[in-house]
Amino acid sequence: MNGFLDESNFLMVEEGFTTRDLLENLLAELCQASGQRALFVADLGDIVKQHLRFLKALPRVKPFFPVKCNGSEGVIRLLAELGAGFACANKAEITRVQSIGVPADRIFYSSPCKQVAHIKHAASRGVQLMAFDNEVELSKVARNHPRARMLLGIAAESSPSAHPSMTFGATLKSCRHLLEAAKEQAVEVVGISFHLGGRAREPQAFAQAVAAAQVAFEVGTELGYHMRLLDIGGGFPGTEDSRARFEELAAAINSALDLYFPNGCGVEIIARTGRFYITSAFTFAASVTAREEAAAEQPGSDGRRAGGAGAAGQRLPAPSPCCPAEEEPGTERSLVGLCGPAGPAQDRIAQGLRLPELHVGDWLVFEGMGAYSLPGPALRDGPQPHVTYAMSRPAW
Repeated sequence: MNGFLDESNFLMVEEGFTTRDLLENLLAELCQASGQRALFVADLGDIVKQHLRFLKALPRVKPFFPVKCNGSEGVIRLLAELGAGFACANKAEITRVQSIGVPADRIFYSSPCKQVAHIKHAASRGVQLMAFDNEVELSKVARNHPRARMLLGIAAESSPSAHPSMTFGATLKSCRHLLEAAKEQAVEVVGISFHLGGRAREPQAFAQAVAAAQVAFEVGTELGYHMRLLDIGGGFPGTEDSRARFEELAAAINSALDLYFPNGCGVEIIARTGRFYITSAFTFAASVTAREEAAAEQPGSDGRRAGGAGAAGQRLPAPSPCCPAEEEPGTERSLVGLCGPAGPAQDRIAQGLRLPELHVGDWLVFEGMGAYSLPGPALRDGPQPHVTYAMSRPAW
């Protein structure tokens, strides 16, 4: 053990438990005592399982977890214990990770758009690995963090974006100019980065992106840089996808890496994987705090609308009632819309859900809530949903 996580950080449970079982046991005691109206249960053993699955499928790739995906303390401690790195988007996330003892060499300041104050903070805390994809970002880093080690972010899209102004990543045509500009400003460039986003579920997209990265590597080497790090980004599915399972994506990535960056070439490979690690580990429960009869002619509604505590404003997967009463065979379910506490117009969560009749005080359970369901360190303001971390002894 590395000392980031111990048994005081989680609840030890029997093998075979489910987060839903544990959640139902917690509801009465926790909510009656504290008035908590929303809570999470996290199965840390599920994250361990996903970590081992990742290492088996992509043995040459070191995972860097994006803190913005889930910055809860139990998750950060567990992943630090497992040896993962962390991709941080701002000063608050860097501070969060370093507060539990993660060394600076396991942190990647991955944001393509950085505030000068945050660059200076990274420099003061010894965080050197950063990314850039244009001359403005390059100049900011050159002036404020002369010891930075930079990755040039390239656009991995094979087709033009519908919104090119919103696309991060330099084109291959501009790589030479940016690398020459970095050389003029005495900035150390150590490798290439790309991020496929939604296209990460297409095996062929990874092959194309790795091939493009190899071209950029050659330009950097030609200009005298010691190119030694490749970041293949993230976007791996957090749930099984009908288009491509994770292992199928991994096989395509391994083939491309073996072709363009063969084992022994001296290039370290990292990935920023968030959803894959964390989605299935968290279950969320929220209570119904209000109920309103909506106009029956509204789309996706037969007149019922429920409001409750939400999870960081995200759109939730279809819920199920917690401990529902016995329903008679053939009992009709109603179409229900769910809203957060801000109200239906400002905080609409879901529409057209077919659920039994709900009342104030009832609980709804949402599974697969690990990714982007908790506010990041920079956004925390006011009370947050309670998180109970659990792990079975065999997983520990």
